[in-house]
Amino acid sequence: MKKQSESTTATPFWEKPLQSLSDSEWEQLCDGCGRCCLKKLCDEDSGEILYTRVICRYFDQRSSRCGCYQQRTEKVPDCLRVREHAISELDWIPDTCAYKLRHEGRPLYDWHPLIAGSRRKMEEQGIAVAGRVLSEELVHERGLEEHVINWVSADG
Repeated sequence: MKKQSESTTATPFWEKPLQSLSDSEWEQLCDGCGRCCLKKLCDEDSGEILYTRVICRYFDQRSSRCGCYQQRTEKVPDCLRVREHAISELDWIPDTCAYKLRHEGRPLYDWHPLIAGSRRKMEEQGIAVAGRVLSEELVHERGLEEHVINWVSADG
C-alpha cells in the first residue's frame, strides 16, 4: 500500500514494449536521424550490411524527415513500414535505432530527443545524417560502393 506522499508516475511510453504503443507513440519514438533512409549494400561473401552516405531522394535534410512519408512505400517500393515487420528479422536496422533498442529491451540513448528534450544532443553526437549525405539522385546506382561509410552499423 502506497503512502499518500508517494507520487505515482506513469511509465514513459518509450519504456513500454513496442507492441503496446499507439500509432502516435510509435511515430514519436523515431528520432528522425535518417539512418534507415541510407542506401545499403550487402557484402556477397560475408553477408555484412554496408551503409553508404547515399540517401533516399525523398529525405529532406532540412527537416530530417521523409518528404513523402504517407506515400513512401508507393513511391519507393523497397521502403518498409517498420511496424509491419518483425524487427528481429530486419538485420539492416541501425544499432542506434529506438525501435531496435526497445525490441531488445534496452533503454534509449541519452541523446534521443525524447530523453534530451531536443535534437541538439543527437546532432552533437553525430547520429543525424543531415549534412553528411548525398541524394541518390546525384549518384549512379553502380557507384554506391564508392560511398560506403563506417559511421553507421547494424551489428548490435
